[in-house]
Formats: sequence, structure tokens, C-alpha cells
Amino acid sequence: MLILTRRDFLKLGAMALGSLAFTPFLPPLNDFDDSNLVRVATKSVSVYSKPSDESLIRGQWFRDELVHVYEEVLAEKPEHNPVWYRVWGGYMHRGRLQRVKIILNEPMAFIPEGERRLAEVTVPFTQPWRSTKAYGWQPLDWRLYYESVHWIEAVEEGPDGEPWYRIFDDLVGAPYYALAIHLRNIPPDDMTPLNPEIPSQSKRIEVNLTTQTLTAFEYEEVVLQTQISSGVMAGRPNPKTRSPKTPTGEFHIENKYPCKHMGDGNYFADADDYELPGVPWTCFFNRAGEGESGVALHGTYWHENFGAPMSRGCVNMRTEEARWLFRWSLPAYTVERMYDRNNTPDVRGHGTLVNVFY
Repeated sequence: MLILTRRDFLKLGAMALGSLAFTPFLPPLNDFDDSNLVRVATKSVSVYSKPSDESLIRGQWFRDELVHVYEEVLAEKPEHNPVWYRVWGGYMHRGRLQRVKIILNEPMAFIPEGERRLAEVTVPFTQPWRSTKAYGWQPLDWRLYYESVHWIEAVEEGPDGEPWYRIFDDLVGAPYYALAIHLRNIPPDDMTPLNPEIPSQSKRIEVNLTTQTLTAFEYEEVVLQTQISSGVMAGRPNPKTRSPKTPTGEFHIENKYPCKHMGDGNYFADADDYELPGVPWTCFFNRAGEGESGVALHGTYWHENFGAPMSRGCVNMRTEEARWLFRWSLPAYTVERMYDRNNTPDVRGHGTLVNVFY
């Protein structure tokens, strides 16, 4: 794995960092430090004169612009997420920002025929492209974001002559490509199940919608406790759609996907459409006897506002915690399944209890 230096960053140019290179808000050369970099993960975020949304607005940053953070500041509000970032010109609340890094990776030379690999994005975002005989190489209008996870099936020469990965998307139905240096191959050691010998009845997950917390137990010992974001309390937009509220009751994890495209599956969607490719470490939970309900525990790359309802019904988690829960919960996802393209991308079985309550 290669860490991008200041000099490397300037040398890479437009294609090496994709559309990332075109942002006019990259930090100055002498101050570049990706350990303190955030991405705007919504249409816009305001900069306030003080760490309070009741103070004077001094400016705005817009979707996918990168902001350098000078320090974290704790304020009185909002109580569930009191962290503000001091940035150029004032303060931004972290709720709609994503902490990111810029890490470039050594591309894989090839992927054996009939196999696939999991990989995660390690730059703030990368621009996917498609390739057709009729139109050649074309950039898509949406992006793949930091910490999102994707199935890669082949290494091919891209539009710049560099190695690009061909990505299998479970929802779109047609492959697309991303610059290989922007994705890290996830090794088997990062996927091995955690404590799979503990019987299913001795592991359980409790989701408290009142406190917006998730607690995982082995026997009666707490092994993980963290903030989450459940479904918003708004009503259904129309009778044919599912309620955005997270359902309550006793469920079991039935389907697990290392990555899942959530949204409408529109190949030609733009940044404002509901398209979330590569949602990482997804565990669907259902009541006994039900089919896939579409409600899941999963990692989140589009906000940092845990402690408040934010989702369309799923349980949003910090990505690293979702990865841990994916490996720990049952049914276990075996490493062998990662490599065989003949397997379905998910694992199914009556797994860990998930108790959701107020």
C-alpha cells in the first residue's frame, strides 16, 4: 500500500485522481495533510462563525468538496453529536461530513478466471466509467466513495492506459470500471469470522431506537456498544413504498452481503438521485419465515450524525463497527465465498438474534 505524498499528489494529475483532482478546494501544498481531511457528503454544509447553528453563517461548502480540519471542538448542541470542526473561516458541524484519506494502492496484476475479489475505496471518491463498443469509454454521473466496498472481477487497461478494475454491481446489472490505484484489495485476514464457534443462541444484538444505540452480547457480556442512526419517523410518501421507520420486534440475521448497491439501480443516475453503490458490511434481518425485508445493519459513508434517525429504515453504523459486526454475527461469511464467482454474493441462514425496541 502506498501513501500519497504532497509531491505525488501534484504529479498524479487529472486521470490519476479522477474528478477529485478538479476540486478547487484542495489544501495548499505546504499544508497538505490527509489525516485532517473531510468530504462534504450532502448538497451543502454551512460554515458558522461559532460552533453553533444559531451563529452567523460565513460561507458554504458543496457536495464532494474537501475541507481541511484544524481541530475538533465540543459544543453544547446538538447533544447527540456535539462535535464541530474548526475550518477556514469558522466552524462546520460534522453530521454531514465524512472523514477521508488519500491512499493509493498497488494494483493487482490479474484476477484468475472465474474468481472475484473484494476491494474498498481508499480515496475521498473515484469516478466510475463504463465501456461499450458503440460509445467507447464514458464517465458515469455518480461516484464511488471512501470506505465503500465493491466486487472486482478483472483487471483491464482503462481509458488512460493504466490498470482499472471491472466492477460487478449486484443492482445495476452491467459492469463498470474504476481506477485500480483507488481501491484496496481486502485480504482474507480482514474477513475471517470472529468467534464463530459460539452458538447462535448465545449471540444477540439489541437496537434501542430511543437512545439510538446498538449493543452486541456474547452470552451476557457486552462486546460492542455504539451509536447508530435508525429510520426517520416520517410517514410513507405513498402507500406502495415501505415506511422509513425501522421496524420493532425480534428478528434474525438472514442475509449478509459484504457490499450491496442500495437505491434504484439507475446506470445513468446523477449525484442527487438515490444511488448508494457499495454499501459495506450489510446484514439483513427478518422475522422468522419472512423473505428479505430490505432492512439491514450496515456501514455508512454518507453522514457522521450517529445518535439521530437518518435512514430509510435501515440501521446505519460506522463502517469499521459494521465490519466487526459482519464478521462476528451469524451466519458466518466464509473466506472461500469471496473468491468463487459461481457463488451468490450473499450468505444465507437463520442467524444472530436482533431485538429492536423503543
